[in-house]
Amino acid sequence: MAGGSAEPVGTEFGGCAEALAAMAERALATGAASQIASADIERVLTAMIKLYAAKAEVEATPPHPVSADKITPTEVVVVISEMMRAVNLNLFDLSMWYRRAR
Repeated sequence: MAGGSAEPVGTEFGGCAEALAAMAERALATGAASQIASADIERVLTAMIKLYAAKAEVEATPPHPVSADKITPTEVVVVISEMMRAVNLNLFDLSMWYRRAR
C-alpha cells in the first residue's frame, strides 16, 4: 500500500483508477494526448495487463478487459496490434492461445 497506508489495496486502487481515467479523458477531450509521455503510458499499460492477466487466471470467468460501449473496435485493434508487435507475437501464436481451455 502506498506510503504505508492502512487503506485496503482494492479501495486504494479504485481511487487511483478513477483519477487516472478522468485525467486520460481530459487529455483526450482537450487534444492533449500527445503531451503525455509514451513511457508513462507504457508503464501503466504494462502494469494493468499484468494485473488483468493475474485476475483472469484466478476467476472462473475472466472479466471484460474494456467497456465495449466506451471504446471502438479500431481503438482495440490499434492497441492489440502494437502489443503483439512489442512482444513479437504473430497471428498463429495468438490463435493457439485464443481457444485454449481454462
